[in-house]
Amino acid sequence: MSMLSPRLSPSAPRPTSPRPRSSPESGPSAGAAESAESAKSAGSARFRRAAGRLTPADRRVLWLYLLTRISLGIAAHGARWLFPGGSDRRDADPVLAPFLRWDAHHYLHIARDGYFPADAGPWLSGWDNREAFFPGFPLLLRAVHTVVPDWTAAGLLISFVAGAVAVLALARIARSYLSEEAAGQRTALFFLLSPCAVFLAVGYTEALFLAFALPAWLAAQRHQWAWACTLTALATTVRVSGLFLAAAIAVLFVLSVRTRRGWRGAAWLVLPALPPVAYSWYLHAHTGDWMAWKHAQERGWYRDFHTPWEAWANTWGAAFDGVHSTGYAAMFQAELVAMLAGLILVALLLRHRRWPEAVYVTLSLWALGTSYWYTSIPRATLLWWPLWIGLAALSLRRPWFRTAYLCVATPLAALVALAFLTGRWAG
Repeated sequence: MSMLSPRLSPSAPRPTSPRPRSSPESGPSAGAAESAESAKSAGSARFRRAAGRLTPADRRVLWLYLLTRISLGIAAHGARWLFPGGSDRRDADPVLAPFLRWDAHHYLHIARDGYFPADAGPWLSGWDNREAFFPGFPLLLRAVHTVVPDWTAAGLLISFVAGAVAVLALARIARSYLSEEAAGQRTALFFLLSPCAVFLAVGYTEALFLAFALPAWLAAQRHQWAWACTLTALATTVRVSGLFLAAAIAVLFVLSVRTRRGWRGAAWLVLPALPPVAYSWYLHAHTGDWMAWKHAQERGWYRDFHTPWEAWANTWGAAFDGVHSTGYAAMFQAELVAMLAGLILVALLLRHRRWPEAVYVTLSLWALGTSYWYTSIPRATLLWWPLWIGLAALSLRRPWFRTAYLCVATPLAALVALAFLTGRWAG
């Protein structure tokens, strides 16, 4: 150990290393390297801070999410080899081909070409009615495409990241409703293995919508109205269902406010309506029709108004009267089952006086249940977070229900995934 005090130094001075002189050529490159290194360090620090906010329960949910993404990747790989386009094929479809199906084409066309390319529009015969789709997902797809050159891969990346955010938020909402320690993970399990879970992984809007909607609901539960309404406004750029969420948050706000000062947050409740209004204005400027998106849905998907009993009767006929191929008939049968599940869910929410959640699901059922026939109700169940929390709660009280649910839902999820990945209608 040295006996020198901090104020004393050896008599002989130590030589100092000469400082290298930067030439004019080396200076900027060295500075750029230092800036890049600083940015990398800052990014690593932010990532570590974000990871540090994850609880062990959050990490278990994310691990479950990753495993289910891997399982869907295996299914997609098998689909392109076992069911290529054509029975006499000797080579498999491209790697990402199973994911580019149905509505994914619409989002790609909007992101790449816009809503009205080369003055095309609903005034032309054979128009694809793309204005039926809200702009949030295509805009983000176009932005991500600047980094990810393949359009399908860009859509998959959006859904992958958004799905992780959504499942984390869902688990946290479940833990706020239920006291059991396993509530979040059980809810995430039922959600990720639900019959239509494949749509969370492909280039569709469900994952992105939930990535905004579920954190918005979390914020609303905490009475953080500015955050809740801002996130809901982002959700309304993705799907019209964001307006149903806005109505639920408005009901929660009215039920939560106890003082005159609390009503000052009411102004935020208007914010979610602005994106749909802006989109309608944009469509009116190009088509002269304020409701062009709704009329596009009517033309392309038979979403013109019919009474609920007419819609039920038409769907029943499509499911059982032998007028459609078996694949379409099976999906119409699934539509009927999903509608019944939604009605039961609303009844239970009303029984337990969950008024905001009941408003949200009821508006969704009304929108989907008043068309010529039901379309995409099974897929819409992904957006009903009270359903997955309720099923998890039931399984925690009655352990046999977990086994029963997995035995029924898992093969259904595999069948729906296989139908979608091979180009068949899957809702």
